[in-house]
Amino acid sequence: MGLFTADIKTLDDLFLHQLQDIYYAEQQITKALPKMMSKATDAQLKQGFEMHLKETEGQIKRLEQVFQMHGHKPKAVDCPAIDGIIKEANETAGEIGDKEVLDAALVASAQAVEHYEITKYGTLIAWAKRLGRDDCASVLQQTLDEEKATDQKLTAMAESKINQ
Repeated sequence: MGLFTADIKTLDDLFLHQLQDIYYAEQQITKALPKMMSKATDAQLKQGFEMHLKETEGQIKRLEQVFQMHGHKPKAVDCPAIDGIIKEANETAGEIGDKEVLDAALVASAQAVEHYEITKYGTLIAWAKRLGRDDCASVLQQTLDEEKATDQKLTAMAESKINQ
């Protein structure tokens, strides 16, 4: 548990820490998506990244709302997991010359991000409910639904044309 601070003693502390973690992650994703857009060659994929960037900006606002509802100021803590996923995506994309293969790699990287977010939001929702914070859970559920929809769109795009 070396990544956690000694200040985590209760489920509420853990909830807040994970909220800070995903807040950082969403901010990093807003920095990564424009780079992914510029590398994508498939027009539908580019458009999907652009739409998800706008969604992510809205998700950050929702997280800020949850912080306030929970009585805290929005604060980010480093998230080594998202940093690693983004670093791997950049390294892989930098090694691919074939544009069609590059698009397939970009979809796979985007799905790795989505799966991480789905895990985080699902956990946060469960903890919020356990803490009696159905109001926070409801706001977080909106984002989880968006993340799942994005993952489904990426899967459909990959299966229908990108992974050909």
